[in-house]
Amino acid sequence: MQSLDSPIGPATPTSRGDAWRMFKIMAETIDGFEVLSALPGSISIFGSARANPGTQIYKDTETIARLLAEEGYGIITGGGPGLMEAGNKGAVEGGGPSVGLHIHLPHEQQMNRFVTTPLAFRYFFIRKLMFVKYACAYVVMPGGMGTIDELSEAFVLMQTQRIDPFPIVLYGSEFWQGFLDWVRKVMARDGYIRESELELVTVKDTPEEVLEHIRLRVGRPAS
Repeated sequence: MQSLDSPIGPATPTSRGDAWRMFKIMAETIDGFEVLSALPGSISIFGSARANPGTQIYKDTETIARLLAEEGYGIITGGGPGLMEAGNKGAVEGGGPSVGLHIHLPHEQQMNRFVTTPLAFRYFFIRKLMFVKYACAYVVMPGGMGTIDELSEAFVLMQTQRIDPFPIVLYGSEFWQGFLDWVRKVMARDGYIRESELELVTVKDTPEEVLEHIRLRVGRPAS
């Protein structure tokens, strides 16, 4: 089994080090709970770290975060570059909390400058817990496998009724339609998922549509 301390670390036998590692896990969990429990109702925004400022998807992410922050929601991102940066930038522009859940990686990526509430994590699973525990909705922008991972995590937790349902908004039908078609035409056809379970997600194409959907499904954010 690989070390939890490093995604590329060598396999090591179970040892006393595992017991001490639990204290690190507990410390990260407690830090996250203490900081994030003070937030108003918040939206977790996910998307590619590789999107450049000035692109339309960067601008749309910034606008979505700004509109949501102006509505009173906190904004939580992964704290990195690309669409995470756009989300934090929009949060600052909208006068709301701008949270970055930074993850330590072998090729270090810096926290973006628009994060006003930073938290750093060594363990992916604790970071993912914070995203879902303190979100009243997810907005999932175009991205890569990390974005798909975060989407899948929340979807499965709701699918299996481990958490109460909340809105998952996929942004950009052009990007997401092929994925959803595959789920319907392959996974649902073969009985691996019920097509009705796809009602857990919705697709929107403008920042204003995202805001309106969250308004209708969530209501005013809790302060």
